[in-house]
Amino acid sequence: MGIVTCDIGVSVDGFAAGPSQSREEPLGVGGERLHRWMFEAPEENREEIDAILGHGAYIMGRNMFGPVRGPWDEPWDGWWGREPPYRAPVFVLTHHPREPIGMAGGTVFHFVTDGVEAAFARAREAAGDRSISVAGGASTADQFLAAGLIDELRLHIAPIVLGAGERLFVRSGDVRLETVSARANPLVAHVTYRVVRDAPRSG
Repeated sequence: MGIVTCDIGVSVDGFAAGPSQSREEPLGVGGERLHRWMFEAPEENREEIDAILGHGAYIMGRNMFGPVRGPWDEPWDGWWGREPPYRAPVFVLTHHPREPIGMAGGTVFHFVTDGVEAAFARAREAAGDRSISVAGGASTADQFLAAGLIDELRLHIAPIVLGAGERLFVRSGDVRLETVSARANPLVAHVTYRVVRDAPRSG
């Protein structure tokens, strides 16, 4: 069975998005600087970029999928155009039902209204023996950390201070992490952690 990973970009003060997220500023004010390493130095960060993709299934929050709030009363099929990079089932957490959306390249967005555990069960079934990626954003990552469903957390830490926005580890509870690897270049520090789970109690 494949592991469950979470790749998420954060500022040095722990924000995965800046303040005032909107259609015009999907990552909040200043948040696009979190991901400069992916676009300005892709070859220098090729290993980490490739590891973000290639999973058997993905899970993301509705805020990551798009800016539409409340009922699905306007058409929206993601930020990524007609051929998203996932090429696998993507399970979107939402409170409002919607029929699946099939995209070019094999990506299908499924909308899950009955919570984290249900989304995880559907992703596990879809992925089979392959890995699952919890794609974000911060609130979704926190929920999966709190539920003990992430095996490996990969932080991509940009050398910027956002000061406000969506902070990681707000709702995750007491998460124990063990460093697996770390490497850095001028635009980012990549740190991989294993999420340490308490051994089950005997008796």
